[in-house]
Amino acid sequence: MRRGRLRVYLGAAPGVGKTYAMLSEAHRRLGRGTDVVVALVETHDRPRTRTLLHGLEEIPRASLTHRGATFHEMDLAAVLARRPAVALVDELAHTNVPGSRNARRWQDVDELLDAGIDVVSTVNIQHLESLGDVVESITGVRQRETVPDAVVRRADQIELVDMAPEALRRRMAHGNVYPPDRVDAALAHYFRPGNLTALRELALLWVADRVDEYLRRYRVEHGIRSTWQARERIVVGLTGGPEGRALIRRAARLAEKGAGGEVMAVYVARGDGLRAASPRELAVQRDLVEGLGGTYHHVRGEEIPSALLAFARSANATQIVLGVSRRRPWEYVLGPGISTQVAREAGPDLDVHLVTHERMGKGRGLPAARGARLGRARLAAGWAVGVLGPAALTSALRGLGPDVGLANDVLLFLALVVAAALLGGLWPALASAALGSLLLNWFFTAPAHTLDVAGSHHLLALVIFFGVAVSVASVVDLAARRTHQAARLRAESEILAFLAGGVLRGETGLRELLTRVGQTFAAESVALWERDAEQGRFVRVEAVGGDHPERPEDADVDVPVGERLALTLGGRVLPAEDRRVLAAFAAQAASVLDHQRLRADARAARALAEGNRIRTALLAAVSHDLRTPLAAIKASVSSLRAPDVDWPEEDRAELLASVEDGADRLNQLVGNLLDASRLQTDTVRPVVRATDLDEVVPVALAQVPAGRVTTHIPESLPIVPLDAGLLERALANLVENAVKYSPPDRPVLVSASSLPGWVELRVADRGPGVPDEAKERIFEPFQRHGDAPRGGGVGLGLAVARGFVEAMGGTLAAEDTPGGGLTMVLRLATAPPGETPPGQQPPQL
Repeated sequence: MRRGRLRVYLGAAPGVGKTYAMLSEAHRRLGRGTDVVVALVETHDRPRTRTLLHGLEEIPRASLTHRGATFHEMDLAAVLARRPAVALVDELAHTNVPGSRNARRWQDVDELLDAGIDVVSTVNIQHLESLGDVVESITGVRQRETVPDAVVRRADQIELVDMAPEALRRRMAHGNVYPPDRVDAALAHYFRPGNLTALRELALLWVADRVDEYLRRYRVEHGIRSTWQARERIVVGLTGGPEGRALIRRAARLAEKGAGGEVMAVYVARGDGLRAASPRELAVQRDLVEGLGGTYHHVRGEEIPSALLAFARSANATQIVLGVSRRRPWEYVLGPGISTQVAREAGPDLDVHLVTHERMGKGRGLPAARGARLGRARLAAGWAVGVLGPAALTSALRGLGPDVGLANDVLLFLALVVAAALLGGLWPALASAALGSLLLNWFFTAPAHTLDVAGSHHLLALVIFFGVAVSVASVVDLAARRTHQAARLRAESEILAFLAGGVLRGETGLRELLTRVGQTFAAESVALWERDAEQGRFVRVEAVGGDHPERPEDADVDVPVGERLALTLGGRVLPAEDRRVLAAFAAQAASVLDHQRLRADARAARALAEGNRIRTALLAAVSHDLRTPLAAIKASVSSLRAPDVDWPEEDRAELLASVEDGADRLNQLVGNLLDASRLQTDTVRPVVRATDLDEVVPVALAQVPAGRVTTHIPESLPIVPLDAGLLERALANLVENAVKYSPPDRPVLVSASSLPGWVELRVADRGPGVPDEAKERIFEPFQRHGDAPRGGGVGLGLAVARGFVEAMGGTLAAEDTPGGGLTMVLRLATAPPGETPPGQQPPQL
């Protein structure tokens, strides 16, 4: 069965017209032929709202007594039995009267949605749970009735019913919202212009966030990567330096200039270990951006500009805020800075702001190459120094003449080897050493311009130069690689620390974890797969992003988790060293999946425990009630079979009657137990056909002793669509219960009458009656009111009767019999279930 769809009309304050809009929508749907009912609507005596109720079918409310007062709540059972296509349920945050089926009205709505019924509801912004403190600080009023934000966010449609504060105050002054005696106090307190303006802004921003979710989902589903400037979203690029605080504050000021602006601070951790930032400074900046209403994101990427732009486009950002580079002027020979690359590649749909700060142009502390694996730019610079540097140095030294000396020449060439090693690693340094050796031999050792070496000391100098150059290059390269490994481990530990922090903060949902994986590795799609035990193929358990492959092996990255799970990434291929961190994420995803299933198993175990409790109560209840008729049957049969007793015919007939009576009671007990089991497992399927009540009532009363029941069934009753078998069982249980409690000299009355669209059956007894507070409780399983004898049944008759009646779309309730006693009122529609004519609902009980 599909789950129903929820539509919510959201308002900033009472009186803006939410209920009016909901009823107008109901009339539009009714005009299109949709089966719409009013489950509960609060008109608050507003004439125009009451007028819109005309022509709509209303489900009678249930009456509940609490502390001596009578309250009228939505009759959830009646709505479920009626099974309309659409139900109107006003005031989603309402708290139900104690004794109701659910404590909160939104829980009633959830049951209707689970039953496949679409629901249209209303709620004010001040009733959202997350805004309780904010609303109290604005209005000075604490809202006691709230609804979880997630309930409203799950709605398929949210429509804002907006009204300017001045217009709402005019409505109130005209008496369209509150009675005249309450208008002055309301206008002077809660409905002050400032309060209404603040509440209106809260409602607009909350709905804007919901619209943003729809937009983001639509862009992902349709693969849209270009920026849609529907809302200002500002991405702040953080490096982990102290200037990040200034950037965050500047971005917050930019966001304030546009309505609903959003700030997203992003730190990109280089996968190659390039300058891991201070975790303490990042924690400070995270607290700062979250305190200003923004969000913090920690991602990984090989190239920081590309990763930053990929994040900005995935978030549909409109602006990027970066700090001016901290590079010194001479460092620009190594390539453009990050801010320059971002500005160059951003395109026309992204504005890039470069913000000045105190650290600009002062250097970045330790050279980046000491903590990095070499990229293309660094390799090119290393080869340039290693190959072109010796030639340039040779030209310069030849211009200075022979006064420099061979020892100084060797040291200068050795310095070039060290520079090439620092920039480009081992191989450019080796090339520089080899080329330098040749140039030193050709130009600076006698005889010049030949590869011969005249003296042994010159040969020794060249050999030492080459050996020292190779050794220095190896040591420098080894140190760089070790530093890179340490930086990678630090970056990985930083990522895992953030992951652990997310777990501690409660971010343990599988979808949230996969989203974090996608952000961390800059992946376009992430999915968790599980192997089907029967078919042996992988099936997607959860996925985020788009363009998922049909099989895990078709993804760009596939990380197995044991033999049954696999985590896949799409959009980019990760280097092998990144798979270790990804494997930790995969293990965490498997753990989260197991926890989710354990929680589901725990819920199932609780349901089983509840079933066991009911079965235990059943066994306790029937242990005596089944034994009593069995004992009577056994005693009667044993007496009849006694060989030493010649029973008179009268006694023999009496014993046989006792056997028959015990068998009938056993049959009824077993029948009720089976019926209760069918109702509990929702396997009752009525076979509805047009039936005359004259055909059913006599059959239901066949087992009742003569003289204990009188009937009044008019011949003018209309034909009723019902399941004759179910009605017979229900009516038999009602009559049997009434006979049990009614005095022998005062027979039970079974009567029927016709109402517009409905037929009503009444079973009235003259017994002791039932107090008002117990009239609903007697319909619960294993409930017997008062001091009923133990042999009188297990307390299932009324529960089974109500279940059968509701299965046919009817209602069953208890009310007092005039003059004393209890009357069971059974109502059935004269039209098939789901086709009840509007306005022809059963009268209010």
